Amino acid sequence: MSSCSESPAAPHGPSPQFVDGRFRNAAPRHRLGMLKTLGVLWRFALGKPADTVPDRPIAVQPLTTAALLQAPDDSLWRLGHSTLLLKLDGRFWLTDPVFSERASPVQFLGPKRFHAPPLAIEDLPPIAGVILSHDHYDHLDHAAILKLAPKVEHFVAPLGVGDRLIAWGVPAAKVQQFDWWQGTTLGGLRLVATPAQHFSGRSLSDGNRTLWASWVLMTADTRIFFTGDTGYFDGFQAIGERFGPFDLTLVETGAYNADWPDVHMQPEQSLQAHLDVKGRYMMPIHNGTFDLSLHPWTEPFERITALAAAAGVPLVAPAMGERLDIRAPAPSRQWWREAAVPSAR
Repeated sequence: MSSCSESPAAPHGPSPQFVDGRFRNAAPRHRLGMLKTLGVLWRFALGKPADTVPDRPIAVQPLTTAALLQAPDDSLWRLGHSTLLLKLDGRFWLTDPVFSERASPVQFLGPKRFHAPPLAIEDLPPIAGVILSHDHYDHLDHAAILKLAPKVEHFVAPLGVGDRLIAWGVPAAKVQQFDWWQGTTLGGLRLVATPAQHFSGRSLSDGNRTLWASWVLMTADTRIFFTGDTGYFDGFQAIGERFGPFDLTLVETGAYNADWPDVHMQPEQSLQAHLDVKGRYMMPIHNGTFDLSLHPWTEPFERITALAAAAGVPLVAPAMGERLDIRAPAPSRQWWREAAVPSAR
């Protein structure tokens, strides 16, 4: 695993987001204060409800290299949390790859997976690009990056995150990093780093030394929006105006709490973000794999399903490993109920 003393190099060139040695959001973050912070830590350590984790195995559809190679273009597979495999124009792209047992700097402590990945890194086909949203452990997995590096052509990241990869041994020629509203075109896929409202850091000493971002993915026929991690903010409207409408939005819907409203969205806000960017189909992510908050693990699915139905928004929530047709997805079954924890509330 990466050392907690690692710090990325200074960002390349000036960035409006980089002030006094740290990146910042467009609007100041809500601060908990010492007493609330201690209260949150106590609840995480000693007061967590039992239903934040499943009480039985989650169904995962295993994947094979052959199945991926034979799948049509505009396919997507959810591998867990915010790790998504996309097949666009015959090439494979991977977002925020996390394959380790725990989203933690150590593998004997910290949030543990609810399920195994649908396939191992060794079974992935060659990857055209890895798209990273920020450097938190549930989105940037040191061990996975090192295993992936030989089979990945490009790593695309926000400012500073690319420097982390290079420090870990990823060849600099494979790494590109961008400020908000910057991007590149790789093999017919246009990628643009767009704003998000979050924070970064992998230790107590490196907070906000790297940037965080959402991403726009565009081929000649398909447009996809990936929120990464973010609170709700007016930047979604700007993204929709510049790049919408989107065939599919991959929207963070999970790990929310009233005590951290600026960095994760409540399901109502996730739905509004989808509407703001002018999405067609909405897919909730950042749920179903790790225990990162205090809500029941099925709650994000239940709340966003009800909200989307009331708003007339077509929602898709494929099971882990299930193939999704990006442009014409089939209705998803409510697979989380098959492994739901009986509620005593």
